Amino acid sequence: MLKRVFMAPDPGRTRLRFAARAVLGIGLAVVVCGLAGHSLTGAVTGGLAALLALFTVTDATVRAQAVTTALLPAAGLPVLAAAAQLHDQPVARDLTFLAVVGLGVYARRWGPRGHSLGVFAFMTYFVAQFLHATPDQLPELYASVLLSVLAAAAVRFGLWCYERRLPPAAVPPPPGGTGLARVTTRQAVQATAGAGFALVVGQLVSGQRWYWAVGATWWVFVNTTSRGETLVRGFRRVLGTVIGIGLALFVAVPAHGGALPTVLVVAVCVFGIFYTAAVSYTWMMLWVTLLAAMLYGLLGVLTPGLLALRLVETGVGALGAALAVALVLPVTTHSVTDAWIQRALRCVHACTAETAARLAGTTGADPTPKVAELEQLLARVRLSVAPLVHPLNPMLGRKRRARRVLDLLDDCAREIRGLVAVAADPEASHDARLATACRRVQAAVEALTDGRDIAVRTAPAADEPLLAHLHGLERALAELAAPLRAPSGSPLVGA
Repeated sequence: MLKRVFMAPDPGRTRLRFAARAVLGIGLAVVVCGLAGHSLTGAVTGGLAALLALFTVTDATVRAQAVTTALLPAAGLPVLAAAAQLHDQPVARDLTFLAVVGLGVYARRWGPRGHSLGVFAFMTYFVAQFLHATPDQLPELYASVLLSVLAAAAVRFGLWCYERRLPPAAVPPPPGGTGLARVTTRQAVQATAGAGFALVVGQLVSGQRWYWAVGATWWVFVNTTSRGETLVRGFRRVLGTVIGIGLALFVAVPAHGGALPTVLVVAVCVFGIFYTAAVSYTWMMLWVTLLAAMLYGLLGVLTPGLLALRLVETGVGALGAALAVALVLPVTTHSVTDAWIQRALRCVHACTAETAARLAGTTGADPTPKVAELEQLLARVRLSVAPLVHPLNPMLGRKRRARRVLDLLDDCAREIRGLVAVAADPEASHDARLATACRRVQAAVEALTDGRDIAVRTAPAADEPLLAHLHGLERALAELAAPLRAPSGSPLVGA
């Protein structure tokens, strides 16, 4: 886990810039709320709104990101009003919360924008429970949300918009289907059922902090698709919470809500959340837990008992998610993993075709966007295969094959990156051997995706860098055939 966080590749220092910009944007939002004379409750609301605006908006282009960011208050403010108005009506409050959960997950069918608006709506309702918002506070909270989203947007799209120098981000669309065959529809039903369980049991555990359980269920469902993914994410959430609580006992409790240590630790937590989110959910939850502990210290209610209660409520939420994905319209790991691997292989084909066209001098041929798409697809493959490579998985044969698939797909990505980098040189060789090698790679991908045999070819050592990358890519694709075509009695994935 440590290696994955601190040694994971960060091309172009994108994660580093993402995290540093978050600290700057959220810090500016809190300062603006302070200058506007808002209370501590308003400042906390504004800081969390800025965090969500910087974290959840993932549209492919800067323009689309700006539009989504502008729409966030439209999704969040009505929900905030409902949460405050229903503060003293528990039954209506709880039913509305479950409706927000279901609609928030259902909105993912509309891609990144639907996902962002759904998350913002849910978290706005959650924050209202966290701060016990009442109707008389609404004007201040509205102003905090609007000012903070504006401050975050000013940093993201004005002061430090590093995305303008990058190719458009490739965001894989959600799985298709209609009705209950659509994964987003199934997940909406599952999340609502899991949240209902978490809400009831969470209130039995604590009438004051029950919303932690609902929040845990919600976030377990974010960025997961299959039953196996959700179970692993729930385990990692609990593990990250345990580690975070241990750290909070040594950091947050002794700080006693002091202003200076709180500001410093919160800044570190924000950086940690954004820097580790893409590589380790456990580490991200560690920082989220410590951040929540520091905020409770600032509000003057932090005790070791409260941290223990958070752990119990998190466990309840993870259990609710696990029961929901196991019993309510389950989506199997096998079907999801196979779909993502197929899409990744087709993207390898597209990358190679674009590279060949570029080498042939075709105007406008650019494989760079396809490389970015491949990275996104491989991230989805890793997420879907995570249940099989988890240390607690007892199916050793499947675990070995799954790890082999991941290693070979990583080899493909490395060769593709090298291939595209060399091909970008205007002086790159255009000899006929390259076109032949590109066609062999494309044929190998077609054979893998169509279920046909791949002719394993031993290529001579190549001095030409482009040929070396193509030969390496061809070898990796040929070796993928074995683990992907396991005997029918022991499929690669079937959890």
